[in-house]
Amino acid sequence: MTDSRFDLGIYNAVQVCMNIKEKDRVFIITDLETRFIGEALSRESEKTGALTKTINLENYGERPLTTLPDTLLTDMLDFKPSVTFYAAESKVGEIKMRMELSAKSRQAYTNSGLPAPRHAHMVSITPQLIKEGMTADYIEINRITLEITDIMKDAKIIRVTSAKGSDITVKFNPDYNWVPCHGLYHQSGDWGNLPEGEVFTCPAEVNGILIADVLGDYFSPKYGVLDTPVTFQIQDSLVEKVICENDEIAQEVWKYLNSSENGLRVGEFAIGTNIAVTELSGNLLQDEKIPGIHVAFGNPIGYKTGADWSSEVHVDVVPTDCTIDVDGKILMKDGKFQL
Repeated sequence: MTDSRFDLGIYNAVQVCMNIKEKDRVFIITDLETRFIGEALSRESEKTGALTKTINLENYGERPLTTLPDTLLTDMLDFKPSVTFYAAESKVGEIKMRMELSAKSRQAYTNSGLPAPRHAHMVSITPQLIKEGMTADYIEINRITLEITDIMKDAKIIRVTSAKGSDITVKFNPDYNWVPCHGLYHQSGDWGNLPEGEVFTCPAEVNGILIADVLGDYFSPKYGVLDTPVTFQIQDSLVEKVICENDEIAQEVWKYLNSSENGLRVGEFAIGTNIAVTELSGNLLQDEKIPGIHVAFGNPIGYKTGADWSSEVHVDVVPTDCTIDVDGKILMKDGKFQL
């Protein structure tokens, strides 16, 4: 499973994106399905001289772990990491556990006065993604991401359309933050996905039709690139209807979004900036970084965006080949930036 591109992707994750050095303490959370990548991250970290510890989620209980095991949090905090990785498969209901781990660990570091680790989130990571999105030039992705952030920070209205029929209008709250996810996480408390490349916020209002080819959370490993797209009808930032030729998928998505307060509410609007990603893989972790947009229903990641509400679900959806109009100027045409 290893080759020069896999090795480059692992090197980028450890030494470029997370900037791991000999002084670091690296805590890697993985599982049996993803152990191969967890061990590769560990070996690359050890090459730098950093003290490294790898744990399997299965050691803390039967999957899915829908609540955070106290022993997992204790083991992580006792190790006092300066860098953490979460490289494990997404399971139904585990997003709540991951949110809890993130919130409780941040609070613990705040209470202790210790610097928070920088964190790489690699949910459902695969060797394919290591060889594709992780081999990108992250210096260039950082540059593009910051350029897009500068454009978006004053945006008032965006219209997104696509040949497949997506047509949404998005308005923004000037009090909410646009968050650049550039992939270079070198400072204490920095946090991001790998592969990386996006700019996101919590929108004030979304209306229209969104037609998605990839779904997030556990739907991503279950369905990959959808055989038939899923259509979301959105009114006043709430999903009013989910439509798919495969009605079982539509019903499953509708039920899941309704399983938590605010699950039907649009919590994220994002623009992907990883120009190395040119086609869908079926894996949300990478596909949401493809140049274009994605929207998430549920949790608005309020501690970053500034949104004052929450949800226990967060389901990203990815349309393709989008045209993006920002306050009357074309930012993207059919999936290609017009910078």
